[in-house]
Amino acid sequence: MNWQNLQTKLAGEGYIASSELAMALHIALGLERPILLEGNAGVGKTEIAKTLADIHDTELIRLQCYEGLDASAAIYEWNYQRQLLSIRAMAERTGEREGDSSKAIDDIETRIFSADYLMERPLLRAIQQEKPPVLLIDEIDRADEEFEAYLLEILSDFQVTIPEMGTITATSKPIVLLTSNGTRDLSDALRRRCIYNFVPYPDRTTELAILRARCPAVEPALAAQIVSFVQSLRKEDLEKKPGIAETLDWAAALGGLGVNDIAVDPIALKSSLVCLLKTEADQAAIPSEVAQRLAGKAG
Repeated sequence: MNWQNLQTKLAGEGYIASSELAMALHIALGLERPILLEGNAGVGKTEIAKTLADIHDTELIRLQCYEGLDASAAIYEWNYQRQLLSIRAMAERTGEREGDSSKAIDDIETRIFSADYLMERPLLRAIQQEKPPVLLIDEIDRADEEFEAYLLEILSDFQVTIPEMGTITATSKPIVLLTSNGTRDLSDALRRRCIYNFVPYPDRTTELAILRARCPAVEPALAAQIVSFVQSLRKEDLEKKPGIAETLDWAAALGGLGVNDIAVDPIALKSSLVCLLKTEADQAAIPSEVAQRLAGKAG
């Protein structure tokens, strides 16, 4: 499958990808390398992973990153409660025996540090699937820098080392996507292991194609107004510029309100902007007169 075929398959699932993005994905898939997608929030980075999972008819495994994320939440954790109960049960059974205490201790350790007591987290689960899943490591820039070190072994060798059990090598290599909103710089070591693509806000033509693919019931004239309005709105001084998901939500809201022309119904226009403007400051920055001006230009 070449990159054009991949671009077509993505479009068939409702994801309109640029040639640059389709090429980067094609290269990453061909080389079996992770791909790092960087860009503003709301440009559709996470949706790419969902679409790839649909194309390959495979499971999507998602690791949502956050400050303080560690190996126990991302890779694996021992089921301490089950281990404790097992230790007590085995201790009671061997408590009356004599001369085999060291062997009993070894048996207990061997049993409790086995797969039966291991709780798989997303990274470990992803490398143990028979069919390669899509592994989404979402918003890696929100995790601490120290956590990136945990990823290097997996992204380089697709294996996880568990001190009590040894090294677990991947049954199959997952399709790995990392996303970043650029809130902090990622390490050079992590970037070296990834194919990279910056995902910008879509241009007018692309966003219109996305809207038509996702909301086919929207009239073409209204769809053109919606996209023009959102494109202009992103040029305003906003804390959080609306992404593609907000565009789609707004289109659905306008349809529900029965709006066919955003320029002729200022009340509906202003009320519906709650779909696009997600902070108090941004809503204050776009009063009715500004919204009407943008709607007039969109019309």
